[in-house]
Amino acid sequence: MTSQIPHLDHELVQAAADVARTRCRGDNHTMAAAARARDGRIVTAVNAYHFTGGPCAELVLIGAAAAQGVYELDTVVAVGDRGRGVVPPCGRCRQVLLDYFPALKVIVGGGDRIRTVLITDLLPESYIWADHQLDAE
Repeated sequence: MTSQIPHLDHELVQAAADVARTRCRGDNHTMAAAARARDGRIVTAVNAYHFTGGPCAELVLIGAAAAQGVYELDTVVAVGDRGRGVVPPCGRCRQVLLDYFPALKVIVGGGDRIRTVLITDLLPESYIWADHQLDAE
């Protein structure tokens, strides 16, 4: 189920846009992400592109959050450099975000269609990694 973007999340989009504008340089860093922790703190990160692959901004954000003692994220958004605006998470990021934060809200859309959706809305009928782990005896 989707909802209009709450006022609080405009700050999150702006935080990611500011990082994309000021920290993304060249081809190595082209995306920024921002997330709001459950305690209200905002954590930001940029991707680390490399021709062999590299983590998207959302995945770097998970590590940056943990390094700051943030283990519960409420809402996340990714923004492209050069004014590209909000960019939805790729498939790999959707799966990882779902596995780490099953109640996470994700900001998606563009222009007047920016909205907040649950991560489960982005991956209906998804594989839940934790549901398939053998219980330790």
